[in-house]
Amino acid sequence: MKRKYFTGILMVAIVLFSSCNNTGEQKSSAGKSAQNTILQQKDGTISLKVDKAECYHDVVNPSSNTAEWNFVVSKSGRYNVWLSSATKDTTNLHYNNKVMLSLLDNRLEVKPGCDKIVRNSGDVSYPYFRADSFVGSLYIQDTGLYYIQVISEKILPEDSKNDNTSTTDNTKFLSVFLTPITN
Repeated sequence: MKRKYFTGILMVAIVLFSSCNNTGEQKSSAGKSAQNTILQQKDGTISLKVDKAECYHDVVNPSSNTAEWNFVVSKSGRYNVWLSSATKDTTNLHYNNKVMLSLLDNRLEVKPGCDKIVRNSGDVSYPYFRADSFVGSLYIQDTGLYYIQVISEKILPEDSKNDNTSTTDNTKFLSVFLTPITN
């Protein structure tokens, strides 16, 4: 009986000790997220670049590659949502799947097209051009901290090969822009 009692107390102590360690890890990752929080610009634009995102890459199924950001909204209202891509082909962005964007309960899906081509953009270098694609619009009712997620096969790891013959090298996902709609 004493042996079972002692084993039970030992098991509870191990669980409590390991849960305390997990709590510490969550606090440190929350601190990291707070450091990577994007602030809204003075003109109301929210610029979310993939190099500032928390990214997840799936080598087996790149269509589930994900970029996530935390950002602060200081001016509520309706926003147009744009995706920017670096592309070599200004007639076709070569997205095989739709890009999915999730913010709160809103989910936008679009197969990006070349709505605007930006020449001589500081975001890309030769042989690439920046192509902006309109996704839709969102209404953000309250100010505060928000979380956004984008899923696309064109969210590539930084160490991906730059093989000029590869179709994956023709287009790379760069960023998401939320621009305020003004009347």
